[in-house]
Amino acid sequence: MKNYSKLGLFESKGRLNYEPKNHYRTPFQRDRDRIIHSASFRRLKHKTQVFVNTDGDHYRTRITHSIEVAQIARTIAKYLNLNDDLAETLSLAHDLGHTPFGHAGENALNECMLNFGGFDHNLQTLRIVMFLENKYLKFKGLNLTLETLDGLLKHNGPFYDFDKLDSIIGLKKFKNKIKFQNNTSLEAQIANISDDIAYNNHDIQDGIKAKLFTLNQLTEINFFKEIYKSYKKNIKRDNKDIIIYQIIRDSINLMVKDIIKNSINNIKKYKVKKLSDIQGSKNQIVIFSEKFRSIELEIKQFLKIKMYNNKNVMKKNDNGKKIIKNLFKIILSKPNKYIKSDALKNDKYRTISDYISGMTDRFAIQLYKSLK
Repeated sequence: MKNYSKLGLFESKGRLNYEPKNHYRTPFQRDRDRIIHSASFRRLKHKTQVFVNTDGDHYRTRITHSIEVAQIARTIAKYLNLNDDLAETLSLAHDLGHTPFGHAGENALNECMLNFGGFDHNLQTLRIVMFLENKYLKFKGLNLTLETLDGLLKHNGPFYDFDKLDSIIGLKKFKNKIKFQNNTSLEAQIANISDDIAYNNHDIQDGIKAKLFTLNQLTEINFFKEIYKSYKKNIKRDNKDIIIYQIIRDSINLMVKDIIKNSINNIKKYKVKKLSDIQGSKNQIVIFSEKFRSIELEIKQFLKIKMYNNKNVMKKNDNGKKIIKNLFKIILSKPNKYIKSDALKNDKYRTISDYISGMTDRFAIQLYKSLK
C-alpha cells in the first residue's frame, strides 16, 4: 500500500504558549493525555448522548461516544499512515463543549445567550481547552498544539464566522497562528467522519435497546437488510442481542472500508501530493463515496423519525431545555451565589454560560430541583 505519511501532521508548529519538548512523548501524545486528565473529559461520563443520563447505565454517554469515535479514527488514520495520535486526540476532545441534555440543552443555552454572543458547542470546546481548564502555573487552559486547536475549530471544515469566533473566543487569542479559511488536516477530517460513523451506528443500537424501534424496522433500510440476511439463519430467540451487535459491527466495518477506499481515490483525484495541497484544497478528502452518502442520509432520516422525534425522547429534551433556561435565569439574578466574583468581572453572561454548559445532566437536575 502507498505510504501517505507525508500528508499527515507529525511535526507540530508549537503551542500558543511556548513549552520545551518532552523526551518521552510527542506533542500530540501530550495533547491526548491532557484531554484525558481534564475535569471536562471526566464530566462527559454524565452527559447525554441521546438518552438523559438518569435513564439507565447501558446507554451511551458523551464519554463512551468519544472513546468509540477515537477507536474508529485511529483505525482509519493508522491504515493511511497518518498521525493516529492526533486523530485520537481530536476525537476524544470534540464533544468537551457539550451542554447537559445534548443538543436540546445547547439550543436552550444558545437562546439564553442570543443577545450576548450566542452559544456553540464546538467553540465551547475551544473555550475549555484554551481558558477554562486551569492546571498550569504558567498559562490558562491546556495549551494544546496549534494543530489540535486547528482541528477542533474546523471540526466541520474551514471557519468563516469571524464575528461569532471573536465574540466567544476572541480572534487575538490565536496570535495569528491559525489560518481559519484553510482546509483542515486529514486527521481532523477523519475525526469528523468517525463521529458520524459512531453516532449513527451506536444510536441504532441504543434505539433498539430502548425499544424505540425493532430489528425488523431497521431492515427497512436496504443497507441493514443485506447485512441481516447473512445472519438470518443463525437467529434464535436467545441470541438476538448478539445478532444486533454483529450487524452494527459489520456496518461500522463497511463504512470504515468505504472511507479508506474513497479517501485514497480522492487523494489521487485531487492530485494531493503534500500537506499544503490539503490545506489549500476546497474539497474535503475524507468523505464517504456517493453510495455511502446516500446510505448515511437514509440512516439519519430513519433515526430522526424513529428516535430523535420520539415523543418520550422529545419530552425529556423539552424538560432539559426548561431546566437550562430556568437555571440561567436564576443564576443571572444572583451570580455571586454560584460563581466566584473574580470570574464574573469580564463577561458575566459568558461566565454563566460556561458554568451551565460545564454541568452534567444530573448536577443540573439536582440544582434545579433544589432551587424550585
